[in-house]
Amino acid sequence: MKERRKMNEINFTIPCLFGLEGIVGNELRHLGMNDVAPENGRVHFSGNMEDLVRANLWVRTGERVLVRLGTFRADTFDALFEGTKALPWEAWIPKDGAFPVKGHALQSKLFSVPDCQKIVKKAIVERLKSVYHVNWLEETGAKYSVQFSIMKDEAVLYLDTSGAGLHKRGYRANANDAPLRETLAAAMVTLSRYRGREYFCDPFCGSGTILIEAAMIAQNRAPGLYRNFTAESWGCVPKELWAKNRAEAKEKIFCRDFTLWGGDVDARALNTARSNACKAGVAQYIKFEQADAKNFCPEREEGIVMCNPPYGERMMDVKSAETLYRDFGNVMRANEHFKLFLISSHPEFERFYGKRATKKRKLYNGMIKCEFYQYY
Repeated sequence: MKERRKMNEINFTIPCLFGLEGIVGNELRHLGMNDVAPENGRVHFSGNMEDLVRANLWVRTGERVLVRLGTFRADTFDALFEGTKALPWEAWIPKDGAFPVKGHALQSKLFSVPDCQKIVKKAIVERLKSVYHVNWLEETGAKYSVQFSIMKDEAVLYLDTSGAGLHKRGYRANANDAPLRETLAAAMVTLSRYRGREYFCDPFCGSGTILIEAAMIAQNRAPGLYRNFTAESWGCVPKELWAKNRAEAKEKIFCRDFTLWGGDVDARALNTARSNACKAGVAQYIKFEQADAKNFCPEREEGIVMCNPPYGERMMDVKSAETLYRDFGNVMRANEHFKLFLISSHPEFERFYGKRATKKRKLYNGMIKCEFYQYY
């Protein structure tokens, strides 16, 4: 897709949960983005203003879309100030733009985040005052959130185009005690290669996140279609791009019949799941039932089972979780034609489940290190 390259190409970064870098990279390549480069916890790419819009609308497994304005060495406050001031902030932030600053510093000489925030803010103020020939910036207009990262004395400055994280699809106002982030659920469904052609079950469905993400993938529905983004209020991003790409995304939604089933022992969790599915517009595709996973008895002879059972860290004690894994393993052996995809942080899950996985992949559920077990 190199013919799409333009002189004013923008550098972007999408942060993601550890373990999802390759999946985010594949999403971006599928969207036709340039220079896709995954690294730990983030994926870089380049593109134009329309790519800014498309990435926000379509990326399922990344956390937000950042414009990467510049990278430079910052081992002193003077270097941080001058490096920040040298960047073209006026290309994005208008005279009345509001630009709060936040960030982090790790393994660097500049370790005080509040001091770094003040320096970055002051540098941008001085740059914009000089460009706009004013003595004071009102900051009464649209919001342009600035982020900085200082790692091993290298500073990177960003503008956040998304606002609320991309995992905020808009359907999950409430969740159960141990929610699975939407971006991780979407990644799990992606790894299973589910596209709406198979019977799909989650016997530990909780608030329904896995099932809802699976339904949206089966529909080929852009995950950001029905939410707003910070950059929609930016004057530098043409509003017609948002309207055009939303209209195109609606045209790409598949009209097909498919069935998903979700079970849970907690009636309150099921009520939340039903509410979330309604808000997501996929309730007609998902059948929710109060059911114990130890007695899992699917309506069909084959399909996909995907779940996030209790880890024994928050919702139940470790021994109870281990007993549950053993009982669930016995049930699944009676349903040998189903493919199973399961995430767990228990280091000996396979021993208690009673069978080694066909394949494993390390993923993180927030800060909890997990394995994604795949049986087929």
